[in-house]
Amino acid sequence: MAMYFLPNEVRGIKLKKVDLLSDIRMKKESFILDSLRYELEKLDSLAADSFTILSVDTVEPNERADSLARSLRDSLYQVMQSTWRDGDSSEVLIEDFSTGHTGLKKFFDALKHVDGLGRPVRIAFLGDSFIEGDIVVADFRAALQQHFGGHGVGFVPLASNVAQFRPTIEHHFSGWNSYTLISHKKHKYALPSVLFDVSGEKATAKYKMVNKYACLEPVTRISLLYERNNHTDMQLVCNGMDTIIEKLPGTEVLTEYFVEGEFKEVDFTFTNADTFRGLGVVMEDKSGVIVDNFSLRGNSGMPLKELDFTRCEELNKIRPYDLLILQYGLNVAAEGVLQYGWYRQQMVGVIEHLKTCFPQADILVLGVSDRSYQENGKFTTMPAVLSLLHAQRQLAKQTHVVFWNTFRAMGGENSMVRYVNNHWASKDYTHLGFRGGREIASSLVKAILLEKQFYDEADEKTW
Repeated sequence: MAMYFLPNEVRGIKLKKVDLLSDIRMKKESFILDSLRYELEKLDSLAADSFTILSVDTVEPNERADSLARSLRDSLYQVMQSTWRDGDSSEVLIEDFSTGHTGLKKFFDALKHVDGLGRPVRIAFLGDSFIEGDIVVADFRAALQQHFGGHGVGFVPLASNVAQFRPTIEHHFSGWNSYTLISHKKHKYALPSVLFDVSGEKATAKYKMVNKYACLEPVTRISLLYERNNHTDMQLVCNGMDTIIEKLPGTEVLTEYFVEGEFKEVDFTFTNADTFRGLGVVMEDKSGVIVDNFSLRGNSGMPLKELDFTRCEELNKIRPYDLLILQYGLNVAAEGVLQYGWYRQQMVGVIEHLKTCFPQADILVLGVSDRSYQENGKFTTMPAVLSLLHAQRQLAKQTHVVFWNTFRAMGGENSMVRYVNNHWASKDYTHLGFRGGREIASSLVKAILLEKQFYDEADEKTW
């Protein structure tokens, strides 16, 4: 009994808790977790009466038709979701909390006209270290490009601390100072949330496309994104032989310098660049789908509220996005914390800010993944995960956006233990490996395609 009061750790060595009464001790958390499990099992479709069908006598004919169409669409959505769940209970479907279930309409409209847009359909995948090095994103990108066309890895920063293990691009660089939205708040940031300037007499950034995933090479367009310059000399070598040397156009706004052709390798060298500040390089096609990975280690998602509206507006003009995917939570869930209403409220502001900055883009929120901690010598799901997941779902409902349950897609409670045992995740019981990322990406793509099927069928009947 006395050993129960020993500390949890002595000189860095963790001690197993001795608790003779553990089998009969009822933790306060157990009651909360049971409630959370109940809430998470609910089907959170909007009820058919959740929007008003206006009186025939009080609305114009066009408004009446639109209201009736939305009501019909809502009924169809509930029927099709019920059918899919009954047909394959293993599928994790998208939950659309927008009025009339149109939360991905802009994105799916772009996909429907993918060959006539005159640009790629663009997806920004925003997240933390969970997607670092293109984990999840690499397989997600490859699957969509195989389905809808397009080539290229998309955006890659001028310098990166994960370049050595990112398998979707060979990236070498030198001579850069780096700044992030988290570490250097004095700068104005757009979606990538990173900036770079030259630390010495010159700086380089070299990119070589690879074929480790489908559709990465070749690309037909290379773009350099930068936001400040006065008199920088730039040398660009394409495919190891074609060289372009010129004064980089001056600017004080976010600007794109691009070349077109067929590329498998590009090398940038910047000299006389004391006024230069850049973001990164984009490798893409002029059609199909492009997925940009905007991961930032340690990001909780809340700093996105500090993105500069003007910079985002400038980015939107040169690289409009059709879908923003938000993957956050690992840096928020904390052992012993079961209340995340504060996080939900902060993220409400983030989503509203993103809607203002990117009005043409739909937003998809991914729920937090499973994360394990050790209790009584056994790894199990951290209770905070369920609480945070519930808060994220409520966030999607409050802001009327689309939600997808990553935790459930992994297999629910204690699924991280299975991932680790299968060598799909690292032994910190928090981060995925590339094999685990493939599982998540496959489930997410399948959910998006199923949702698109609903849109295609519902559009024939309603709009």
